[in-house]
Amino acid sequence: MMTFSLITMWLVAAVIVLATVIPFSTVSHGMVRGADFPRQQVLAFAIVLIVVAAVMMPPGWMWVIGLMIPCVLAQGFYIGRYLPVWHKQSLRPRKDEQVADDRSVSFLAANVKKSNRDYTRLIDVSRRVQPDILMALEVDQDWVDALDVLTDIYPHRYAHPLDTGYGMAIYSKIAFEEAAFREKVVDGVPSLRARVPLADGLAFRLYVVHPEPPVPQQDTEGRDAELSSTAIEARDDPLPAIVTGDLNDVAWSITTRRFQEVSGLLDPRVGRGFYNTFSATMPWMRWPLDHLFHDAQFRLLDMRREAHIGSDHFPMYFKLLLTPIEAAEARPDAATKEELDDAKDMIAREKANDREAIGSDWEDEH
Repeated sequence: MMTFSLITMWLVAAVIVLATVIPFSTVSHGMVRGADFPRQQVLAFAIVLIVVAAVMMPPGWMWVIGLMIPCVLAQGFYIGRYLPVWHKQSLRPRKDEQVADDRSVSFLAANVKKSNRDYTRLIDVSRRVQPDILMALEVDQDWVDALDVLTDIYPHRYAHPLDTGYGMAIYSKIAFEEAAFREKVVDGVPSLRARVPLADGLAFRLYVVHPEPPVPQQDTEGRDAELSSTAIEARDDPLPAIVTGDLNDVAWSITTRRFQEVSGLLDPRVGRGFYNTFSATMPWMRWPLDHLFHDAQFRLLDMRREAHIGSDHFPMYFKLLLTPIEAAEARPDAATKEELDDAKDMIAREKANDREAIGSDWEDEH
C-alpha cells in the first residue's frame, strides 16, 4: 500500500503540474487566469519537491523529478524576466541626457483598501516621499476628506470617490489638462485620462486604471478588455504615455503581455526585480499587481516598494525623466493583426455586457 507521505508527494506533484499547464491556456476566465498569479510560489514548491524526492527516494521518485524539472523551467521562463540577470526594457538616463527636475516626474501608486481607515499611514508616506503625483485607489468620500490635509503639497486634486472599491483620487503638484474620469468598458469602473505638461514644451498622457479583479466563478473579459482598450488608446495617442495603477494582474501573465504588445509600452520591472505589492498581509502569497508602464521616451530614475499603509497592497514609487528621444534596451513584441482584432472584439462584447462590476459589495461595512 502507498504510504501517506507518498500519496502526499504525488498529490503535490499533480497540483504543481496543473498550476504550470493551466496558464498556457488563453481562455479568459478567473479559474484559468488566476493560475497566472502564483508562479513564484509554484516554482518554489517544485524545487522543494525535487529536493525532497532526491533525498527520500520513495518509489517513483525519478518520475516525480522528471515531472518537476519541466515545471521549474516553465515557471522560470516566465518569471526569470524580472530577475537582474535579464536584459532590461526601461533605460536609465544616458550620459548626454541631463536629469532636469522640471522634466522629471515621480508617482506614488497606492491601493488603500477602502475598509482600511488608517489614513495617517498613507499621509505620512506621502509627506516623506512627496511624489509629484499621488494616486490613491479604492477611495470613498471618507478617504478623500482625510487626504485633504495634503493640499499644502498638492494644490491639484482630481477625485472620483465611490463606495464600491473602484474610487480614485489623484493629487498632483502639476496642473493636469484635459483630465477626465471615464467608464470605458465596465459600468462603475472608472479610469483617469489626462495631459500632463512638463518643461520645454514636453508633455505626456497619463492613464490611471484599476480594472476588475479575476474571480474563480466569472470570466476576466472585463479586466482584459479594460487593459486592451487602454493599450490601444495609448498606442494611438500622439503624446508619450504612462499607464499606471492596480492592474489586478501580474506582470508575466498573457493579459499583461498582450497589453504591452498592443501599447508598445515598457515595463521597468523587467531585468530589475518583482517588487511584489500584494498581498501586504500574507508574505507567502505575494505578486506584483501595482504597475507603471511607460513610453520609450522616458528614462527610469527610481523605482521602489514603499512602506505598509494598512492596506492589502504596498504602495509603489516610480520616478521618470521625459526626453524627446525614444530609447529602450529591449521592447515587447508587436501585436499581430489577429491579436488586435481579438482584443477589439472582446472590448465590444464587454461594452455590450450589462452587469455590475465584480466585487462592488466586497467592502460593505454593514
